[in-house]
Amino acid sequence: MRLWLPLAILLAWFGMALGAQWLPLAPNVIDLPQILAAPGEGAWLGHDDLGRQIADRLVVGARTSLLVSVWVVGLSLLAGTLFGTATAYRGGWWDKLAVQLVDTFLAFPGILLAIALAGLLGPGIDNVVIALTAVGWVGYARLSRAQVLSLKHREHVQAAMCLGSSHWCIMRKHLLPLMAAPLIVEATFGVAAVVIAEAGLSFLGLGVQPPQASWGAMIRDGTRYMLVAPHMVLAPGIAIFAVVLSINLLGDRLRDRLDKRMTARTGNPA
Repeated sequence: MRLWLPLAILLAWFGMALGAQWLPLAPNVIDLPQILAAPGEGAWLGHDDLGRQIADRLVVGARTSLLVSVWVVGLSLLAGTLFGTATAYRGGWWDKLAVQLVDTFLAFPGILLAIALAGLLGPGIDNVVIALTAVGWVGYARLSRAQVLSLKHREHVQAAMCLGSSHWCIMRKHLLPLMAAPLIVEATFGVAAVVIAEAGLSFLGLGVQPPQASWGAMIRDGTRYMLVAPHMVLAPGIAIFAVVLSINLLGDRLRDRLDKRMTARTGNPA
């Protein structure tokens, strides 16, 4: 499949998210005569149950999903990579304790644990980021641990140890660069997962609160009017579908590209 369409969709997502604060939008303006109005001239995605323009709220919701995705994936990647790398490199009881902690987190379904944490912390975008980060770091920790266990016995790492390099220097210069490719791929798929998770929490009322816009909250508001105003659900639903599918397609292509580079560099068959 050609990648120009997924790239165009993601560029449109980034453009809406980054340009939302400069565009002449009115996502919270109530227009009572236009309640549940179908798409038409002047409102190409129609109006919602309060007469607000769905197109404007869709753009603002793109900013919400991108903001949460960047923060959650960034914090999860940082925390999980540092934790998994440090504990696997030290080995011994540090590694055993880390494995027990990771297994404990993995014993709970991720989305259910995020819902529980978001419920305890209360609704709001900051608490959504905290809840999803508390769940998301585990995958990066497990991946980085597996990478370190396979890399720390290589010749260049053993040579650095014999030359007296510090543990931090070895991890920073000899381990992390070789771990970057699988972690980047994992982070790419993590963005898609966070988009869905944020929409799910907002759908349950645990995400951003009215009048702020979120794709999940827009779907929740539209479920009551599916028969008379299906555009309220279709617009944010198609947006989530398109963004998540585009990220996954690009993630697959990135994984294949990085696997080919690693195969060519090491000389081992994939």
